[in-house]
Amino acid sequence: MGAGAGTSFELEGVVVERDGRRILGPIDLALPERGPIAISGPSGAGKSSLLRLLNRLDVPAAGTIRLHGERLDELDASVLRRRVAMVFQRPVALPGTVADNLREADPTLTDADVARALERVSLDADLADRDARDLSGGEAQRMCLARSLATHPAVVLFDEPTSSLDADHAAAIEALARSLEDDGLTTIWVTHDADQLDRLARHVVRLVDGTARLEAR
Repeated sequence: MGAGAGTSFELEGVVVERDGRRILGPIDLALPERGPIAISGPSGAGKSSLLRLLNRLDVPAAGTIRLHGERLDELDASVLRRRVAMVFQRPVALPGTVADNLREADPTLTDADVARALERVSLDADLADRDARDLSGGEAQRMCLARSLATHPAVVLFDEPTSSLDADHAAAIEALARSLEDDGLTTIWVTHDADQLDRLARHVVRLVDGTARLEAR
């Protein structure tokens, strides 16, 4: 399967195993460049496992994954993770200030760069000097998104990033994801929330009984 126009990831014969048991595959799938794309399925279907394959936090038991035609297993992992950022279910605030957290992703960021990065995710630039561990859950999740965006990725993966947030903070994260798509980034979500899927997804990867099917909406 060659890289097609408008394609981000291509999966060929991909198999996912957990504790020696196959939970997904073989999967043959071409994901579009324009999303948002949601990965949906019952609990235990392998949604997060599939997502983690896309920046090599996990590796498939078999098969090949390409991004824009390049095999992931032939890319340096640190280079790949700058191109394919990930926002996790629970925000991870590193020791230090908010600015320190952003500079973990890019040590060259100036104070003005940090301010712009925070404003992009609807955080006040004055938060730059606050201890990152003092942020609220919603603020911390947006800081983590700002940190992910500091590497100028082409793709952002979201692993249930709003599941522990209240409705207002969840809506803010969703709005930010839509703005990333408007800026030309590809966003891929894992979500258990059917309403969120309806609000966000342009395409859905449905996982059922070990298979994966792409649906346009």
